Amino acid sequence: MGKPTGFLEYKRVSNPTRPVGERLKDWNEVYVLRDKETCETQGARCMDCGVPFCHRGELLPTGATGCPVYNLIPEWNDLIYKGRWKEALERLHHTNNFPEFTGRVCPAPCEAGCVLGINEPAVTIHDNERTIIDNGFKKGWVFPEPPESRTGKTVAVVGSGPAGLACAAQLNKAGHTVTVFERDDRIGGLLMYGIPNMKLEKAVVQRRVDLLAAEGIVFKTNTEIGKDISSKKLLKDFNAVVLATGATKPRDLQVEGRELEGVHFAMEFLAANTKSLLDSKLEDGNYISAKDKHVIVIGGGDTGTDCVGTSLRHGCKNVTQLEILSKPPKERNNEANPWPEWPGNQKIDYGQNEAIYVQGKDPRVYSVMTTKFEGEEGKLKAIHTVEVEWVKNENGGMMPKAIPGTEKRIKADLVLLAMGFLGPEDTIAEELELDLDRRSNFKAESQYKTSMKRVFAAGDARRGQSLVVWAINEGRAAAREVDLYLMGDTVLP
Repeated sequence: MGKPTGFLEYKRVSNPTRPVGERLKDWNEVYVLRDKETCETQGARCMDCGVPFCHRGELLPTGATGCPVYNLIPEWNDLIYKGRWKEALERLHHTNNFPEFTGRVCPAPCEAGCVLGINEPAVTIHDNERTIIDNGFKKGWVFPEPPESRTGKTVAVVGSGPAGLACAAQLNKAGHTVTVFERDDRIGGLLMYGIPNMKLEKAVVQRRVDLLAAEGIVFKTNTEIGKDISSKKLLKDFNAVVLATGATKPRDLQVEGRELEGVHFAMEFLAANTKSLLDSKLEDGNYISAKDKHVIVIGGGDTGTDCVGTSLRHGCKNVTQLEILSKPPKERNNEANPWPEWPGNQKIDYGQNEAIYVQGKDPRVYSVMTTKFEGEEGKLKAIHTVEVEWVKNENGGMMPKAIPGTEKRIKADLVLLAMGFLGPEDTIAEELELDLDRRSNFKAESQYKTSMKRVFAAGDARRGQSLVVWAINEGRAAAREVDLYLMGDTVLP
């Protein structure tokens, strides 16, 4: 806890955002840090709640609550309140390899579980976390710490997203020689090419990658397993293999006109934009531009929001975000959606705020289903939609039902499909004849072991599309199981 009466004395103060008119002109991060003194006061709001729900991640019907990596939140809140920042950093790194990532992109299920959040705004756990780690880098307290000795065991990690990097970091700490294979030209996976700069600047990712390399992890880019190197060769060359490829198979929308020029998956749009930005500050033109276009984003999650923000920075004519689900309530329904469940009320993220600034209204339209893409000479010109209501089917599940007479035609030059992901791609599973679960993920239920000996799986490739913080949890847990398998014992948490 922080100050015993702090939650009574201080109001919540979140990290501020840069002015919308300013940030739309560049690709720099939206959020800026509070000063240390304000953060210390916010740490004081951590109350003596008796049983802290914030630091243990649980999956409830409405989503995660509490921290999936079990961050020792009351401890480091107390430490920053007392000005003991270096000790706070040590406690933070004890459970989280990459707090500079989660402190920027995590939606903070920890705050959903904050006991103060029952009747007051929760403690600013997410912002405190980022301030601790950014202050640690500024002070020079974060530096390479290679293991004192090596075990002689080798591990290949396939994929360099948050799960792969966390797994590699932990295995390297245990003294194993770890090689991370990445098919893209830069390390980071989702962190590098899936999340745009305005949420996570790539210098922040590269800073951590450089630290991991200095600690002895070998990174191999432009190397696709199953294409450049076979999966079976990895098994021959390494003592263990960890598959952390992510769930990169996008959910498609197979309606009339899907083949038209101008209809793209969201990740095609976001990844190409980031790569061009890093390669040439967008001067090479190797990206899908939204400039002067009527943009439709289909999907209401984080990826959809990122498409909205990116389109606005390109200079689109307008952007509309379509969501098949019903509009959430403005206020939390405490009977149907009680604490500590993830609050299901409507939230306005950075992309929607920017669209409101530019267009004068929220870009989101709810309870709408796309029925057709309309084109002319092979190019997208419009989309056709219909409003839906959610009704129970014969099995008791909810399904959308079209409402006759609500059909609309919306002008569109660019459609971005941001409807989530179905699982990992098939190549490695087919090569190794791995068992898959009913959602087409690598089946690795017990001890992160797949059906193939010496092959483990972690992250979205094992559990399905999820949060960065769950991916870190998975990578750490898989590393422990690999270490146990290789050595017969483990000291990894």
